[in-house]
Amino acid sequence: MTLAQRAFERLLAWPDLSAGPASCRTGRALRSVRDEIIHFHSDRDVDLHLTHRAIQRFQYDLGGSTAIRLVPGSRWVTVHLDCDADVDLLLSLTSIALKAHQSRSPADLAPGPTGTSGHSVPGCNFHRVTVLPRSAAGEA
Repeated sequence: MTLAQRAFERLLAWPDLSAGPASCRTGRALRSVRDEIIHFHSDRDVDLHLTHRAIQRFQYDLGGSTAIRLVPGSRWVTVHLDCDADVDLLLSLTSIALKAHQSRSPADLAPGPTGTSGHSVPGCNFHRVTVLPRSAAGEA
């Protein structure tokens, strides 16, 4: 079982999340009643939908993690699952994302194309982030 599969199975057991196709049409998603929260794009790469406020609050910590990739202006963070600690990080960030989405303000809504329901669908980071293996990331 891959790290992404393990994380997906653990998160699918959470009562606030349900599975479905990702709105970006690549991989599977877990969503709350209100929003898509996570896109599982591959065996190692996951996009997590945070609010603007949550990203601002944790920006220093997120930027300091070798598992996290931030895209300026995006409400999604990419988590690269390389080890069990990265899965634990994803689960912790998912808890933060769920709480942030439950209490979000209109300013926290991410701009994006209109989905089939007519609601704004935020674009995840798929194809906007290149993740290098940790062993290669320190080499230049």
